[in-house]
Amino acid sequence: MTTDPLDGLDDAQREAASTLRGPVCVLAGAGTGKTRVITHRIAHGVDTGAYSPTRVMAVTFTAKAAGEMRGRLRALGVAGVAARTFHAAALAQLNHFWPQVAGDVAPTILSGKVKMLGQAADGLGLRLDGATLRDVAARIEWRKVTLRSIEQAARDRPDAVGGVGIQALVDLQHAYEKLKDERRQLDFEDVLLACAGMLEAEPRVAAQVREQYRHFTVDEYQDVSPLQNRLLELWLGDRRDLCVVGDASQTIYSFAGADPRYLLGFGDRYADATVVRLERNYRSDPGILDVANELMRGRPGALRLHSDAEPTAAPEVTAYPDDVAEARGVAARIAGLLAAGEDPGDIAVLYRANAQSAELLAALAARGIPASVLGGTRFFDLPEVRQALLALRGASVAPTEGGFVAAVRDVLRSLGLTDEPPAAGGALREAWEARSALLRLAEEAPEGMTLRRFTDGLQARAKDQHEPTLRTVTLATLHAAKGLEWPHVHLVGLSEGLLPISYATTFEAVDEERRLAYVGITRAARTLSLSWAQAAGHRERQRSRFLQEIGTSTLRAGDASARSGARSKTTR
Repeated sequence: MTTDPLDGLDDAQREAASTLRGPVCVLAGAGTGKTRVITHRIAHGVDTGAYSPTRVMAVTFTAKAAGEMRGRLRALGVAGVAARTFHAAALAQLNHFWPQVAGDVAPTILSGKVKMLGQAADGLGLRLDGATLRDVAARIEWRKVTLRSIEQAARDRPDAVGGVGIQALVDLQHAYEKLKDERRQLDFEDVLLACAGMLEAEPRVAAQVREQYRHFTVDEYQDVSPLQNRLLELWLGDRRDLCVVGDASQTIYSFAGADPRYLLGFGDRYADATVVRLERNYRSDPGILDVANELMRGRPGALRLHSDAEPTAAPEVTAYPDDVAEARGVAARIAGLLAAGEDPGDIAVLYRANAQSAELLAALAARGIPASVLGGTRFFDLPEVRQALLALRGASVAPTEGGFVAAVRDVLRSLGLTDEPPAAGGALREAWEARSALLRLAEEAPEGMTLRRFTDGLQARAKDQHEPTLRTVTLATLHAAKGLEWPHVHLVGLSEGLLPISYATTFEAVDEERRLAYVGITRAARTLSLSWAQAAGHRERQRSRFLQEIGTSTLRAGDASARSGARSKTTR
């Protein structure tokens, strides 16, 4: 490597990145550079000879995060590290060892549970709709990742699912498992269970895996389930070269089996562990950090975020008469940002539930503001992007005139890219935004780029789910927004029943909702606007208890009438 991987790290980051042996726990707050620490730590280990890259496994929770990690390691000159999700790593091991252990090819993987559950239900004479089948599938997933048997899960959660009583639910799960076994198929969670079972039952396999991978790093460790943690223990064996990174305040998947106790109790399990706290935030305005800190004050594992930047205006909280007025008010604020020269891609609107997006999309469309919902069709799966990639690949075999960028522009223009976006929103605007994103990637490419190398790079980005940023306002649920950031964030629906959501009735469930609000708040870099609606139709709402906890000392009141232009007359 040409530079020292420790260069440019602050003191806490440097301590974490330079501690290469033994158990290490990095408690990394939002915006404190955890991915930078993970990748620079691995690069430092490789650079000093402490690690062989092919013996390092870096585990994370999404294919996109794994792809980003591989990209950052490549930029640091490190190749060969296995940066994978738990499932990808387990599946690779199953496919490799199953023929040796069982003398046959590994079972195929179910694309989803609902269809087979429906067939199992039919066999029992149960007539269940799609929503109920999806709820049963979620119950199965929870059971497996928490390492419960069907009967044990029924005792621990004896409530019905969509009108299916507990005994019928037990029978349905047994029928589903029998049908799956008969067809030699595994579902998503079975991949981890089968891999763990193979390592436990086959010492020879366990020895080979442990010889291959000597050093483990686990990102987002607050989100590991009992099943994932058991698999990690089996990968490790009796070794101790483990680095975990996480933030208990960002545990938002407890409903799916995530258990932050593994992170919070790491120092108890490894008495000699090096524990490093990353609390210096490089993302957000100090006023935003004040709001986040107040919300999580006194919570288990909460970090106290701070910034060296000069504070600007305090975040705003605005009460609107109803949901329509709130959507219009947010759209008006966004229009003001765009008029001031802000890029729509730097703005996000975050909410608790998908159903909240409809009013927001309508209000933004009424002002001609381009918007896209996060979690829709992936960029590289968009028809216009697939068409463009084919056309660029075809053009790459012929000589180009006028330079690489001009050649890309010509291809995209032949497909309909104009110099100015369509005046209206909708599909035409979305297609224009997608093609423009491809052109921006070409314009940002290094000197000497060719069409062939460019299309090869686009295919690599597609594989790693490294998608370009569209110049549209982003609408996203709080769950989908985790791990992302925007200069300007509008967090809407801060009323009782929406955040916390109405079915969060236990202390633990409300705490999870609080962490969701924290995730939303800490996505913001420069400005944060909070809002809530005082009524839903003829039913009054109360402002969220989380606004009460934050208090008025860190928030300033917004003016709903000045921002939205007119009060909503809707009385739904």
